[in-house]
Amino acid sequence: MNNVTLGTTGITVPQNAFGALPIQRVTVDEAVQLLRRAYEGGMRYFDTARAYTDSEKKVGIAFEGMRDKLFIATKTTAKTPEGFWQDLATSLELLRTDYIDVYQFHQASQVWRPGDGTGMYECMLEAKASGKIRHIGITAHKIGVAFEAVESGLYETLQFPFSYLSGEQELRLVESCREHNVGFICMKALAGGLITNSAAAMAWMTRFDNTLPIWGVQRPRELEEFLSYMDETPGWTPEIEAFVERERTELAGSFCRGCGYCMPCPMGIEINNCARMSLMLRRAPTTNWLSERWQAEMAKIETCLHCGHCASKCPYELDTPALLERNLEDYRRVLAGEATV
Repeated sequence: MNNVTLGTTGITVPQNAFGALPIQRVTVDEAVQLLRRAYEGGMRYFDTARAYTDSEKKVGIAFEGMRDKLFIATKTTAKTPEGFWQDLATSLELLRTDYIDVYQFHQASQVWRPGDGTGMYECMLEAKASGKIRHIGITAHKIGVAFEAVESGLYETLQFPFSYLSGEQELRLVESCREHNVGFICMKALAGGLITNSAAAMAWMTRFDNTLPIWGVQRPRELEEFLSYMDETPGWTPEIEAFVERERTELAGSFCRGCGYCMPCPMGIEINNCARMSLMLRRAPTTNWLSERWQAEMAKIETCLHCGHCASKCPYELDTPALLERNLEDYRRVLAGEATV
């Protein structure tokens, strides 16, 4: 397994890290067991966020008393200094620690700067000076914000979606991080569940010695797959390269990553699943997607108001209403037997 150093932070860890968003969906005991097993298996970098309901609490319970043995990153969605300090205090308490290794502005829609009138970056500087945080990071979904953050010289790490389905802009972003010595943390390294071949996903990451994928796992068997790569790391072989090219061809164009930032929908449409139902039927076939429950959920698409709410919030700038309509058409063809799963 390769080791990765996150830019100027000096943090060096295996290129195989833990994304703690999914553990909010399991019990405390299950989450603690997963986290401790990840550590036992060699993972040393754990990423969570104030916005991930009880994820920080679970991370805190799992690693109490062993703080110096691993790195913890978390995030704030605050837009005011008051919110920043409240989030930081809450995170420190829940994580059962007196410092955070990497503190990140979460899903930033702008690049906070000193003197911009908001006081937000000054909060980061003060928190770092007081020892409450050690490194300043930012996460983004929009490529323009990401490039601006990297080129600003103000952030030690950037977290951005990156997988073998990424395009030329993302590849340039990885290179820009290298040129500016900014640590690149990869969110959605499995493209929101559309990538089902973890070995290919891992092999792709090994091509870039400055990227750290944070795999979002919530089941022991998923975790064990990634831990197995500590000793036997998949290489970028001609066979895997050919497989990835087929995957990229199948998923060419616009597709929903299932992040859910477009929600809630005023009509109750479960956009993060309905807008990618066609792909899920093909890539993760199960009769569950054709159940009465999901038929009812998909039928809600007909009630779409075309209000633009979802499209305006989509970090990938997708035409979400049109995507929903296409998925409903495909779904009904499958139900009618005109197409196969």
